[in-house]
Amino acid sequence: MTVTVDAGEIAKFEAMAAEWWDPDGKFKPLHMMNSVRLDYICTQIAGEFDRTLGSERPFAGLRILDIGCGGGLLSEPMARLGAEVVGVDAAERNIPVAEAHARQSGLAIDYRHTTAEAMAAAGERFDVVLNMEVVEHVADPLAYLTACRQLLKPGGLHLCSTINRNPKSFAMAIVGAEYVMRWLPKGTHEWSKFITPDELYDLMARAGLTPVDRKGYVFNPVSWKWSISDRDLSVNYVTAALAPHGPSDA
Repeated sequence: MTVTVDAGEIAKFEAMAAEWWDPDGKFKPLHMMNSVRLDYICTQIAGEFDRTLGSERPFAGLRILDIGCGGGLLSEPMARLGAEVVGVDAAERNIPVAEAHARQSGLAIDYRHTTAEAMAAAGERFDVVLNMEVVEHVADPLAYLTACRQLLKPGGLHLCSTINRNPKSFAMAIVGAEYVMRWLPKGTHEWSKFITPDELYDLMARAGLTPVDRKGYVFNPVSWKWSISDRDLSVNYVTAALAPHGPSDA
């Protein structure tokens, strides 16, 4: 079994674990972006599984895996929408933080300190795999995405967001976010690990997934808000892909 965990990357997030639910802490960018991320995630899941958003527990009956769950910023909304949620993270210190917050919120979420590869090897399967802001931190993106595909049931939905690699993303995601705004600790991201949308589409196809959609997340410094763009994928972006309608480990 290939292990794609990067120990150095895990150590960065271990050091920040206690701050996951502080909207003004080191994860402020994720809190700011979270409503836009959730909008895309919910729209894609509802469309793929013929669910009506706004109804009570629209994701009931769906099993969703949140890889790199951190403190549970995405796991908790998925659970509130009725899904059976498993949240996994390779950073061990994140799990008790996520578990404690879920208990306070009255939510039953299965949090585990493990990896995508270990889950796939154990035969775990899901309707939806959320792979948000993780792929730029792993040691082997192709092996990691292959494990994500193996975790999907036939026809399952894979949602993956990451950061483009170009001069603008260096200026905004590293210089701006880490040095100017100080939203993130210096060194959180490595520009060389960023992945262009075309590269990610190619990696997903090689992993056995069929890419079906991609959108940009765009930050407006005037309104101080994030929005979804059909065209601007220059910095943050998100993709949707489907597993084949056959054995998921074929």
